[in-house]
Amino acid sequence: MDAMPADTRAGFIALIGAPNAGKSTLINQLVGTKVSIVTHKVQTTRTIVRGVAMHGKAQLVFVDTPGIFKPKRRLDRAMVDTAWGGARDADLIALLIDARKGIDEEVENILKRLPGQSAPKVLILNKTDVAKREKLLKIAQKANEHVRFEETFMISALTGDGTQAILDYFASKVPESPWFYPADQPSDLPLRILASEITREKLFERLHQELPYISTVETEQWQERKDGSVRIEQTIYVERDSQKSIVLGKNGQTVKAISQAARKELGEIIEAPVHLFLFVKVRENWADDPERYREMGLEFPR
Repeated sequence: MDAMPADTRAGFIALIGAPNAGKSTLINQLVGTKVSIVTHKVQTTRTIVRGVAMHGKAQLVFVDTPGIFKPKRRLDRAMVDTAWGGARDADLIALLIDARKGIDEEVENILKRLPGQSAPKVLILNKTDVAKREKLLKIAQKANEHVRFEETFMISALTGDGTQAILDYFASKVPESPWFYPADQPSDLPLRILASEITREKLFERLHQELPYISTVETEQWQERKDGSVRIEQTIYVERDSQKSIVLGKNGQTVKAISQAARKELGEIIEAPVHLFLFVKVRENWADDPERYREMGLEFPR
């Protein structure tokens, strides 16, 4: 931070949208490394994840918020409240829409509520590599009838097509300010929590059909050893014994495969050998426990 150049800019940009719009994929693309988990399971981002992108003299802090949907349970309500809280505190708001789905009921509800947010807003249409241009223009037109967007971008978060234009735009729009984070820090997420998120991603990739998204992972132990390796112990919490059997798999093969995939990715991220030990436990009704919400950085809805 000592070598910060003059005339720097910095600001927070909230990425909001319906579940599976591609927010996590986009934030990883913009930052240039993995800071948020990506799965086919909806509502996998639960807390506010901040990814830090350096673009010229501008530091862009992208806030990956949970998908905004109609909440049914307490955990759902906490996630939706967190998403709108992230938008409320941002310098700029970017609404991401899945161009294949267009403006469905979930997006419509977001568009109705967006005018109440004071920050300047931009529209990002994602997955343009699989949507026709005529459809994109119709979506953009309809969205702008609801909200006055300053700018509209058409991108593919998966391939990175169009994302440089987003970085250029936000770098020119964030306020003049010292940087909030060191230039080489891609996220404000502690490694212990990132490790839990990586394992949770592998869990859902392996079992996204069989396992409820309410399952969670906690890093219980993180030990840096003399040989430079890291020993990590994590517990996968499920709500019922039947779910525990699914995670373990026959002769423990499923949890072993999850551990191998998580260990490989964690080793690449922290650039050190990783010894990962996974345990599976039943914790009934954990989604009604205020302590669990604090650990995830969520407000406990009463």
